[in-house]
Amino acid sequence: MPIPIGSKAPDFTLKTAAPEGLKDVKLSDNFGKKQTVLLFFPLAFTGVCTQEMCDVSAGLEQYAGTGAEVYGISVDSPFAQAAWAKQSKITVTLLSDLNKQVAAAYGVVFPGLAGIGDTSARAAFVIGRDGVVKYAEQTATPKDLPDFAAVKAALAS
Repeated sequence: MPIPIGSKAPDFTLKTAAPEGLKDVKLSDNFGKKQTVLLFFPLAFTGVCTQEMCDVSAGLEQYAGTGAEVYGISVDSPFAQAAWAKQSKITVTLLSDLNKQVAAAYGVVFPGLAGIGDTSARAAFVIGRDGVVKYAEQTATPKDLPDFAAVKAALAS
């Protein structure tokens, strides 16, 4: 069950693969500056996850227009994420939660996905400039996409 709306967002520092090598991304660097959308997804190179990140990539301007930074978070390594992003033309910043610590902090670990192990569930969070959760959703199954209209409404409020 995801952490509730109105709670302080757990801070984290995760790795992303940048052209110059691995780079740290710290959530609290956005506090006081911009809103943040966190999109947890189970695994790179899978159909629904690819659809979701490609669709979000195609609409990144809409999120930027609301003053929001968007991060996709999975348990994949940053190297696998980078290969997937290149192959699929994904431009969302992808963050590696290889140890599942951030998924656990947000209450969205999905146990035993397809019998291969724990991953993050598919979930969406909107974090306000003040670091407080404005929207939280975990989808019913990993095949379901988040309610992006609700995400955008939370950003606009």
